[in-house]
Amino acid sequence: MSKSKKGIQILLAGMIIVVTACSQSNSSKESPNSSTAAVQKAADPFGKSEKPITLKIGKEVDASDKSLPAGDSPENNQYTRYVKENLNIDTKIVWQAAGGKDYEQKVNLSIASNDLPDALVVKETQFRQMVKSGQLEDLTDVYNKYASPTIKGIIETTNGLALKSVTVDGKMYALPNVTPESDMVHYMWIRKDWLDKLGLQPPKTMDELEKVAKAFVEQDPDGNGKADTIGIAGPQLGGKLNADFINPNSNNYGFDPIFASFHSYPGYWLKGSNGKATYGSIQPETKQALSKLRDFYSKGLIDKEMSIRKDAQESIKNGTSGIYFGVWWSGGYGPLADAFKNNPKANWQAYTAPLDVNGEFTPHMGNPSNQYLVVRKGYEHPEAAIQMQNLLYRDESKFDVNVAIGNYPLRLVFASMDVMDVTYKMLKEVLAGTKKPEDLNLPGYNLLKTDAENVKKVKLEPYDNYDIQYWNPNADLGVWKRMYSTFVGISPLQKPYKKTYSVTYSQTKTMESRWAALDKLEKETFLKIIMGAAPLDSFDQFVLDWKKQGGDQILAEIDEVAKP
Repeated sequence: MSKSKKGIQILLAGMIIVVTACSQSNSSKESPNSSTAAVQKAADPFGKSEKPITLKIGKEVDASDKSLPAGDSPENNQYTRYVKENLNIDTKIVWQAAGGKDYEQKVNLSIASNDLPDALVVKETQFRQMVKSGQLEDLTDVYNKYASPTIKGIIETTNGLALKSVTVDGKMYALPNVTPESDMVHYMWIRKDWLDKLGLQPPKTMDELEKVAKAFVEQDPDGNGKADTIGIAGPQLGGKLNADFINPNSNNYGFDPIFASFHSYPGYWLKGSNGKATYGSIQPETKQALSKLRDFYSKGLIDKEMSIRKDAQESIKNGTSGIYFGVWWSGGYGPLADAFKNNPKANWQAYTAPLDVNGEFTPHMGNPSNQYLVVRKGYEHPEAAIQMQNLLYRDESKFDVNVAIGNYPLRLVFASMDVMDVTYKMLKEVLAGTKKPEDLNLPGYNLLKTDAENVKKVKLEPYDNYDIQYWNPNADLGVWKRMYSTFVGISPLQKPYKKTYSVTYSQTKTMESRWAALDKLEKETFLKIIMGAAPLDSFDQFVLDWKKQGGDQILAEIDEVAKP
């Protein structure tokens, strides 16, 4: 089935959900206890509480976020006020931490001390620990009664995967997010204006990538007469060389496409030729990919400050890097707004590259659910957390887009798997005059109508050319970030590509005690190999050590998980 046909089916399914919601029960074919839900009293997913409800939360904050207006804060902003006004839910931040490791450590501390806020957004491993410790409220009935038809419809687009990920012994212990499939695919972003100046074409193969990166380093593409340009940007201090089964999506500035071009999928559980599970990081293809990255680094084609630089975006913003790898939103929503501000001619474009030896693009894919909204056991109003998600998703298009959505009280990504493909196709039709914004008020695609109304604010003619000179970021920077990411970032994904999935995205029993050490061993070994601090053949010793230190036992457990 084509993506477009699938998208139309999901649109129609969403309409049917809305039309029939009042006449049918709130049961879902995916719901753990649908028979129970059928006899429950109907509840309003958007109903305002008669009495004020206080919801104490832990909050992930972005220290670099400057989008909040004067006087607003993570606890008091357009999103929290909207929730208070419409649902009578007052969110209180009991602790906050910077995104990434700081937030994860704070969540881990809350789990260990059994001192949880009323609600939190957590990772899969943290969710499993909380269930094991008996810290979470059973949300089965709450979900059946209070989740909006649109939220349920989006969750159903995962064909059962989302609810399976949060269901333990028949009980639902979290609200899972659903990410667009496009969030899973990493590919190349490149300075097309540098290519044009040097008379080069966008690279497709590894050999072409090496040639272009070498030219970017040696031929002064920025024209300042200094040898100060970087071929390929890399991960920052604490960043990741590659995504893995625990964090498979949005590994911006890593080297995932280079690994994939060798059919190397480090951090992923794969089916071996013998039908048994194997680990991508211990395969000979991964040694080949590491050899190529080591070669690139030794030749100065990769940022020499990779893994040392505090911010991977720095060299992209200041115009010294010519290539980086990332997902669709790593353009407009990433460093490119600042890059264009510093140089309006910096023409960053995206391509599905590098390709494998057969000329195919072969990325790894992720899990549709990688965030989990949990409620502490015993909290009196668990429905409040779900109603908040219903409301903020439904009305997202009403908010000032210049205020970062990370300021939501509890931010979960909710999007139909094909949301960006559908958005891209529909907006192209709007620009072509074959669709009107009023035609696009569709359940499950909550920003589509607003996108259609805004796209011509920032996209200049010719509409089918996405080079930077045919955009007007100054008209509305918030709209431009989304539209540039959509058109430039999603257009490469309209071509067919070969997808590789992990056998599982969950941890096994042995991983609870062994994974931290194994993961540390892998990351340190790979980084040393690439940066020349260890010989390439240290990979072979790593494989032996990994297997001895618990890897073989984990592989046996993965085989059990993979059984039909």
